[in-house]
Amino acid sequence: MGQPHPPFRFAKSRRLTRGIRRWVTAAAGALALTGGLVAAGPQASAAGLTQVTGFGSNPGNLSMYAYAPQALPAGAPLVVALHGCTQNASDYYAHSGWPTFADRYGFALVLPQTSSANNANSCFNWFEPGDSARGQGEALSIKQMVDKAVAQYGSDSRRVYITGLSAGAGMTANMLAAYPDVFEGGSIGSGLPASCATSVSAAYTCMYSPPDKSPAQWGALVRSAAPAGTTSWPRVAIWQGTADTTVQPANATELRDQWTDVWGIGQTPSRTRSLTGGTTLSEYDDASGEPAVQVYSVSGMAHGLAVDPGSGPEQCGSTGTYYLDTICSSYHTARFWGLDGAGQEPGPGSLPAPTGLAVASTADTRVSLSWNAVPGAASYEVYRAGTKVGSTASTAYTDTGLATGTAYGYTVAAVDASGTVGAVSASVTATTTGYTPTCHTASNYDHTVAGRAYQSGGSTYATGSGQAMGLWNTFTTHTLKQTAPGYYVVADSGCSA
Repeated sequence: MGQPHPPFRFAKSRRLTRGIRRWVTAAAGALALTGGLVAAGPQASAAGLTQVTGFGSNPGNLSMYAYAPQALPAGAPLVVALHGCTQNASDYYAHSGWPTFADRYGFALVLPQTSSANNANSCFNWFEPGDSARGQGEALSIKQMVDKAVAQYGSDSRRVYITGLSAGAGMTANMLAAYPDVFEGGSIGSGLPASCATSVSAAYTCMYSPPDKSPAQWGALVRSAAPAGTTSWPRVAIWQGTADTTVQPANATELRDQWTDVWGIGQTPSRTRSLTGGTTLSEYDDASGEPAVQVYSVSGMAHGLAVDPGSGPEQCGSTGTYYLDTICSSYHTARFWGLDGAGQEPGPGSLPAPTGLAVASTADTRVSLSWNAVPGAASYEVYRAGTKVGSTASTAYTDTGLATGTAYGYTVAAVDASGTVGAVSASVTATTTGYTPTCHTASNYDHTVAGRAYQSGGSTYATGSGQAMGLWNTFTTHTLKQTAPGYYVVADSGCSA
């Protein structure tokens, strides 16, 4: 997304929408060029930034670039940073200021990169369900990069964070919703609420006139994207310029409503204070009194990432297209996440992370796991979606009482004789067998909002099956039957769960 035009990717099916999207993409590209807004940055090749290959099946066709300070110790945090449209990993690395804090505080950086092969404007496809949902497309590629970096740099899988600008911020919001078991925190710069759009036309709506949903409605979109049973959520920073005409400032309000609802806290700030660069910070505390959600409103800032060039301790980055001289957002975000060492949880114990975590077997309500033994381990703790679900002295564990046909994320940590928990393993996803069908009767509009259908060219199609449902409005009603995770069929003639 980003810049003065939303992101586009041509559909490989539905000939009608293919033609429409080709025309709209060409028009948007012409608009960007005549406005002089396309950043013709080089491919990622900045000093210190290294391309990493072999990070997984890479269904989203992304490239992985990374930076790690010299002598980075095991158990250090990991930050994933997503560029905006017309940008690339090198551009974000050079301007955002994140390498400064990777060196200062000691953590590794991963910078995923998309290309015009995925999207005409090199935007992450935050609005495409097939690229932004858990276990699919670009989202899965980014998750695979996290797993690769955790293994390569020995990063602490409990301290993984994600940030992004514009289209990268839209993808960041979706990644936080889809992988709350992977990311401890996120930062959304000039971005959109999670699951705000599921089509190109809806992307326009979100950018220029975001839907005014209730906090509960926004929160429900996050909970439906996350693994079933998720109870632990990432802490979220929201950055928005008041003069942004590409992503309207109202999006920051909807984002605040979404993530405060997920956390189960109100929309009234716990405190508000003024920062440099005309920035107002509003914080929303969790039940323990710690900020769970932060909103940074930068007065007069247009569309872009807030940077503050200079050598001061709170300064960072350099100006450029969509890198705006106001305040160093990376510095404040790093402190919010605790990367500076202030107030963060104690680091992992001396035991290394278990390797070889694998799914031994699955059934309708259980998952069996196995892993390699860690020398010196007295026992092991097993985590599901970041929450401890069991402890065992062996290198195997069976989790029971699960929902059928549901994906669950697991990690394992070794515990020494003193009870100190070591580093957490890379995560593995297990999907239980079976599925209990459900029936849903609603308008095409409501089906689309709930993710059971998607809109394209003014028409509605059932998610998964792609069956045509007629016009996208509140007057056309259908019954959809969910027969598998993410798969719906039209069942107007009768639907029994």
